[in-house]
Amino acid sequence: MDAVLHALADESRRTVLEILRDHPTIAGELAEALPIARPGVSRHLRVLREAGLVDVRQDAQRRIYTLRPQPLVEVDEWLGPYRRLWENRLDALHAEIARGKKARR
Repeated sequence: MDAVLHALADESRRTVLEILRDHPTIAGELAEALPIARPGVSRHLRVLREAGLVDVRQDAQRRIYTLRPQPLVEVDEWLGPYRRLWENRLDALHAEIARGKKARR
């Protein structure tokens, strides 16, 4: 999971994942979407591949990248207890606000 979190830490790599969330994409289209040189895009794609977040397949001269959501599911499961903690706190805040509104009436 460390490799996934490291990969997600970079804005350009998150942008790539957002593009791939919608559809598989060739490397050239990904490069056009990022404000960096193609060698930088290649390095970002390598980090994403090594983290297991993307798959790549060769189609003639093109490389087609596809999102692999499983590592994100693992991160989501890890975040679950933290999410529940905040949901409980937000529920308590909502109840307190509602109680305050009733008291003002």
